[in-house]
Amino acid sequence: MSTDQTVSIIDDEASIRKGISNLLRSADYNTQLYASGLEFLEHSKFEPGCIIMDLAMPDLTGLEVQQRLLEQGIHTPIIFLSGNGSIPCTVKALKDGALDFLEKPVDAVALFKAVEGALEIDQLKRKRMHDNAEAKLHLATLTPREREVLLYVIAGALNKQIAHELTISEKTVKVHRARVMEKMAVHSVAELVRYTESLNIQPAVLEFSESQ
Repeated sequence: MSTDQTVSIIDDEASIRKGISNLLRSADYNTQLYASGLEFLEHSKFEPGCIIMDLAMPDLTGLEVQQRLLEQGIHTPIIFLSGNGSIPCTVKALKDGALDFLEKPVDAVALFKAVEGALEIDQLKRKRMHDNAEAKLHLATLTPREREVLLYVIAGALNKQIAHELTISEKTVKVHRARVMEKMAVHSVAELVRYTESLNIQPAVLEFSESQ
């Protein structure tokens, strides 16, 4: 677990949220407690981590809190808790992105396993978001011509193919290609392809074959 990750516990029953918090803190997890969905939405800083949330609460249900988070573009992993969870609610929660669904009273081993999995997923999501943001910044530094060359490079085109498509010399292609790799901060075409795939950039369509 990363030290900057927090497990937010949302439950209208004080004994339950405190009990879960004490259990997690005994294993060195950071926790933050909320007595209702509204309190969480109004006061949470949405730190890195995960959410443990009761499904049935008086002000906002767990599903309603989940929906509000989705509307705000917040995709923090959620573990739902319920003493009388129904199959339709479970399906709805999981369909909307909930990571797990545990019945009360919660088994400690199952809880730790669910939390550890949720924190790992949150860390991966945040790293992906950081990498995408970084890739967008790199992409913005490319000139229009370098952007064109990039699209052919990720399509697997050879320098002479790119030169033919763009009506420039192979020497010029090599210069642009080198600048693309440098500006995108990558060391291989495979790495460049992964970067552009994460940004949903489509490669150019080749009309010139190597045999031509």
